[in-house]
Amino acid sequence: MSVASRAANIVVQVGSQVWVARLLSPEDVGLVAMVSAITGFAPVLIDLGTRDAAVQKAKITEEEVSALFWLTMGIGTLLAILLVAGSSLIAAFYNEDRLQKIALFSAINFIFAAASCQHFALLRRAMKFQAIAVIEVGASVVSAVGSVAMAFAGSGYWALVAKPIFAALVMLVGACWACRWVPGIPRLTAGVKEMIRFGLNVTGFTMADYVGRAADRVALGKKAGSVDLGFYQNAFYIYDNALSLMAISLHSVAVASLSKLRDNVSELKRYWAKALSTLAFYAMPVFALLAVTGEDLVVLLLGKKWLFTGTIVSVLALRGIPHVVERTLGWLHVPAGRSDRWMRWGLFGSAAQIAALFCGLPFGSLGVAAAYTICMYLLFIPAIAYAGKPLGIGAKDVIRAVGPQLIGSLISAACGTALRFGLLMDSSMFVRVPILLTVCAAIYLLVVVGLFKVRGPLEVGRNALRDILPKLAARIPGLKLGIAGKKD
Repeated sequence: MSVASRAANIVVQVGSQVWVARLLSPEDVGLVAMVSAITGFAPVLIDLGTRDAAVQKAKITEEEVSALFWLTMGIGTLLAILLVAGSSLIAAFYNEDRLQKIALFSAINFIFAAASCQHFALLRRAMKFQAIAVIEVGASVVSAVGSVAMAFAGSGYWALVAKPIFAALVMLVGACWACRWVPGIPRLTAGVKEMIRFGLNVTGFTMADYVGRAADRVALGKKAGSVDLGFYQNAFYIYDNALSLMAISLHSVAVASLSKLRDNVSELKRYWAKALSTLAFYAMPVFALLAVTGEDLVVLLLGKKWLFTGTIVSVLALRGIPHVVERTLGWLHVPAGRSDRWMRWGLFGSAAQIAALFCGLPFGSLGVAAAYTICMYLLFIPAIAYAGKPLGIGAKDVIRAVGPQLIGSLISAACGTALRFGLLMDSSMFVRVPILLTVCAAIYLLVVVGLFKVRGPLEVGRNALRDILPKLAARIPGLKLGIAGKKD
């Protein structure tokens, strides 16, 4: 359900972004990116990591949840006030007056996000992922329709400013509808203090991670201006959505599931290895395919004026092959109860990314993308090995789980690139893209399934379909599928 809802969100969001990008200029996109690069930390800071803390905790009382709710509301309100007060400083930093009003309106988002935090935490704790999926898709549709309508009406960059505000408002309404919990009088118990300590470490990681991820747009906006940043921002948007679908959508499910196994480490390790291998099997080739076809897909979707964005997407997609594994480090830190180690890795990883940024910045946005890609290949195995150390998981376990998929993805990307700029160089995009997708997928399966004999993920996928499809068919009158469900 989490992957399906994220896929639906991406279809809606990318579809709306295609329309908006055709109506707006790279400068419009760059202006909003300048502000969002600075203010995007707010959702991370607002909940202080208490959503993961509430899910990880064995038992939690209503008074403790109320205390967390009022804490997040206070932080959200404070951040909104600080953004309003500092809006003129943001405009002065970039020497762009239009950014002040963008920052002022963006502050509204902080209040809405804070109000829904604990409702979503309770839904995750109860494993109500279907309800969460409906809310997220609904918010995505409403925000996309509103943004496209504003762009058609000639609102310019305001269409992008309003989009996250629409989404946050619908998320709040949906969360209150699905979880009828009403906050009461808070009590600062020992359990609350424990969750806050746990959450602060999670926030330490996410804040450090955000700085590492947002520094590129701040630096490019300052050095190269809004136009070059506009190209990079759209490339990053496509890349981030693909990464979100492949890995981030599973974080809540993995944390909630593996946390229930923390008293049985051997079973936790077995389920972790199986899940990571399956994720890598299906996600890594997606980024390999995106690396080969990125330029063509961007031109087809956004038009020729965004060709340079396609080049950046192709480079970033190579980063996605290991990045999809690196993003799962929370699967181990949270169930192990070691958010302190998660925070320390966040600081180290952020420092490494900033170092890579300074190496690539003299070469513009494409240089930054290339430097980030190299950095990720150096970090992803140490990241997971460090996260798994308290549970007895090391680098060899990571390589055993994802090594064949990594090799297969890189070989298919190399072969696809050679074919793209060789025999198919002068072919039509409508002919070239299907051929490249078919050839790359065949090479990947030949290497991973044929050569390395990795077949477990295929069985996992088959079992998932065997479980899910009959249930979906049962909801559609007159539809019957010849797939036998598993017996209880």
